Amino acid sequence: MGIKLSIGTWAYLFGKYADNPISMEEVAKGLGDLGFDGLALGGFKPHGHYELYPAKEDRKKLVDLFKSRGLQINAYAADMWSYPFAGGEAGMVEKYEEAYDKSLEMCVDCGIPVIRVDTVSPTPYPDDFDYPRVWDKVVDMFRKDAEKANKDGILIVWEFEPGFIFNKPSEIVKIVNDVGMDNFKLQVDTCHVQMCAVEGAKQYGEKEVLKGGQIEFFEMVNGMIGDIHIIDSDNTLHEGETSTHAPFGEGVINFEEVIPAVVKAGYKSEWWTIDLCFWPNAWEITEDSKKYVDSLFPKLGM
Repeated sequence: MGIKLSIGTWAYLFGKYADNPISMEEVAKGLGDLGFDGLALGGFKPHGHYELYPAKEDRKKLVDLFKSRGLQINAYAADMWSYPFAGGEAGMVEKYEEAYDKSLEMCVDCGIPVIRVDTVSPTPYPDDFDYPRVWDKVVDMFRKDAEKANKDGILIVWEFEPGFIFNKPSEIVKIVNDVGMDNFKLQVDTCHVQMCAVEGAKQYGEKEVLKGGQIEFFEMVNGMIGDIHIIDSDNTLHEGETSTHAPFGEGVINFEEVIPAVVKAGYKSEWWTIDLCFWPNAWEITEDSKKYVDSLFPKLGM
């Protein structure tokens, strides 16, 4: 299996970069100069939001910007965080669906094969949380999302993480099974696996952790992985919310064990995406992150 390496552009938009984001032009030049094969496009302003590229010709120019630097767009992270559809707020389902439809159209026009979603509603759960009702709403919405994406031949991937509802290993597996669509799979981020499956961070009710750690988790999700994000974990949460995306070598993950476990779990895509989300000097350490992965894969015979 060939390897193509990308990186998520949201790392250059969030946290420290919120007030001074790295522009698309700078990202394209920088990643191209470093020899990346592609990028996972953050669908957030001022990067790849559909409102900033309203017409097909605008989207073609965006794609051409990356192509001119030898870069492909391997996945799209849709901006859905303003629309927690499972909470019951009036009109929220319709707003979510409208944003998803426009994001999916962005993928079609840009030739992006993968779209990322999440459960949107944050943890901790409210006191009056109606678990069965919310579960059904999430499953029904993801199935509807998948049906829409399937018409255009696009893979939809759910990124579970400790900061959003349904983050236990058994819940992660059950969501995929309950949705029951061939084009609905997981977007697995190694630092989220650490916090959800090993640390049991921000779980609802009785904590569920795996004695076999990351390796046991990948055995559980065999055949369910549609996209992979690789980054280290120091067993902490960023500002008490999502997993800390620690630079390679600054955490606890043994990638020489984890990467083969991902492959053994049936991951077939050639794309592997580095994720430096919220790391304060993500742009500055992008080169070192690529060097780490470039040296890792040959060690593993990849």
